[in-house]
Amino acid sequence: MPCNISYSRTVEPGLGYRTSYSHRGKYYTLAETPQFDKDGLWSCRSVWFSAYGNLIQTAEEFVGQSSAGLTASELQALLHVDAKQALLHLVREKRISREKLGTSYVYMAYQKCRRKNQQLRRLDLQGELAVATSPLRETLSQELNAAIVLFYSLLDEQQRRLYAGLESFKLGHGGDRKIAKCLGLDVHTVARGRRELFGGQVEWEGVRSRGAGRPAVEKKRQR
Repeated sequence: MPCNISYSRTVEPGLGYRTSYSHRGKYYTLAETPQFDKDGLWSCRSVWFSAYGNLIQTAEEFVGQSSAGLTASELQALLHVDAKQALLHLVREKRISREKLGTSYVYMAYQKCRRKNQQLRRLDLQGELAVATSPLRETLSQELNAAIVLFYSLLDEQQRRLYAGLESFKLGHGGDRKIAKCLGLDVHTVARGRRELFGGQVEWEGVRSRGAGRPAVEKKRQR
């Protein structure tokens, strides 16, 4: 449907209009015209409107609802406008907070509990990014796989199955398939080993041959 917006110089307050949050609020449209997306935003001919109001109100809403806070550049990408001044205004009025995490300033909710959750999630994301971009990641993965295969080759049949089940459990979702591929096993064998190990179904007989191991203390003392 065509969008109808006008320059807001002639708009009088209280007449059922929405003012743009972009272009310094210079444009307006009828309140029922915008078809807001899931983020509460709508644009017409590169003019942006928000279900939350002006730029300051919209920035406050986006920061407060974000799972890990937002940097100024992240918010700009979401709103399609520069929001630095709006963010600083909100910080001065203690409506949001600003935290330096790593090398970036991150804007977060002012409420302590919500801000703490955002901080923890932001740190998690930074940790995941560091691992994903590490040049050693692929090398370490290859070395780990080689060590697993070597250790696996030294075990008997039951121990191999149980070990495969243990490594699968440590990997979590999809572990059976990954370990089966790594060790050249059937995925059902890995699943069986995991069930036996954590279900208390390990068969102890035959794991160590009769008489193997260190002699009993009493026998060692006999002359």
